Amino acid sequence: YGFHTGFDSDNSSGDFSEANHKVPEMLDLDPHQSNRTGKHNGETEIQENGIKRHRTSLPAPMFSRSDFSVWSILKKCIGLELSKITMPIVFNEPLSFLQRITEYMEHIYLINKACSHADPLERMQSVAAFAVSAVASQWERTGKPFNPLLGETYELTREDLGFRFISEQVSHHPPISAFYSEGLNKDFIFHGSIYPKLKFWGKSIEAEPRGTITLELLKHNEAYTWTNPTCCVHNVIIGKLWLEQYGTVEIVNHSTGDKCVLNFKPCGLFGKELHRVEGYIQDKHRKKLCVIYGKWTECLWCTDPTTYETYKKTEKRGGEQKKKLVSEEDIKSENDEADDMPEVQDTVQFIPGSKLLWRINCRPPNSSQMYNFTSFAVSLNELEKGMEAILAPTDCRLRPDIRNMENGNMDVASKEKERLEEKQRAARKERAKDEVEWHTRWFHQGTNPYTGTSDWLYSGGYFDRNFSDCPDIY
Repeated sequence: YGFHTGFDSDNSSGDFSEANHKVPEMLDLDPHQSNRTGKHNGETEIQENGIKRHRTSLPAPMFSRSDFSVWSILKKCIGLELSKITMPIVFNEPLSFLQRITEYMEHIYLINKACSHADPLERMQSVAAFAVSAVASQWERTGKPFNPLLGETYELTREDLGFRFISEQVSHHPPISAFYSEGLNKDFIFHGSIYPKLKFWGKSIEAEPRGTITLELLKHNEAYTWTNPTCCVHNVIIGKLWLEQYGTVEIVNHSTGDKCVLNFKPCGLFGKELHRVEGYIQDKHRKKLCVIYGKWTECLWCTDPTTYETYKKTEKRGGEQKKKLVSEEDIKSENDEADDMPEVQDTVQFIPGSKLLWRINCRPPNSSQMYNFTSFAVSLNELEKGMEAILAPTDCRLRPDIRNMENGNMDVASKEKERLEEKQRAARKERAKDEVEWHTRWFHQGTNPYTGTSDWLYSGGYFDRNFSDCPDIY
């Protein structure tokens, strides 16, 4: 999950002051799209059926990034870990990384589906689709979420979707975010910690995710664990930014011994393999039970191994070549500019008899002017009426730099970001002087009961709403 969280360290040299830079002109936002609920200032309309309607757009459109040179900042960092660099705010999106993690829950219907299946193979298929859907919201999202401050939290309760979620920034160096979510019907628990290792390679930024993700289906007494694929952002110096995920994701069902191995393929020559995911589910005796294929930006299908092998053989012999949606020549001509994003938009080649596991949600019509947010992401930083009274004082929604950026006040946002980082630095020096250790509030370091590896576990109690001992971080 993210190249996005290593920057904005409080160790920065401060030699790049964002406030001195003129912010480019605002983009026009279609006035008809600006707020379809007709409510403003974070009020939420209640529909007749009593379900809250969440906002459908941000208060202000995003700013153009075209006048800023990333290279001027990044040329000092080739091959280095990126957690010591401050990036100008214009490269951010108005969400904290803790809110970005919450986007795992956008396709929660896949967890509900897994809970409802009696057959363990079908449960694994839904869990695999959920694991892939969790990275799908990153498609075209090249803005960087704000690095959470130590002790920052984010909570989300969605009664309409049947879950509640809490996360906390439990470590600053290295940056570690811990999260815990549970079904309101007590049907699942979903938790983990994310610690991305970032590297800058000249033209791209690569984030190798560390940390385990665990999903427990309580009714079936099952637990699944996995780790996210590596995420890479290309053309950070010049050209159109584009994002790729690659690497092997292994999802293990610790109760049955079933395993799903998903291969997120690297782009390949002429962009042929771009965004492709291919893999299989096997039982504890390593017998392949089904094949999964698709794209993490689009959809996921599954079919039985025999059908898949037969199809592949036919395709090799050329029987399917005429059906190809994009010819080799088209691909070559579209990719003459080798460094640009491969433009190939061929959809997934359907194998007859396959079952659809998941399809990406449509983005809102004005998404490109809202940092390419999904509808779910648009609602995450909404501060509804009366919310301030019940939120923890450390909640992301109360962060002044993010709030100002969302409202289009870039200069204020930039100054606030510097002030918060300075405040964090001062607090850390003060603790070091008094030899006081930082204590996390809602999570503690422990061992993942299924993998035996080190993990951050939820300590409980957040929703009792006793926030008297929360740190003052804003």
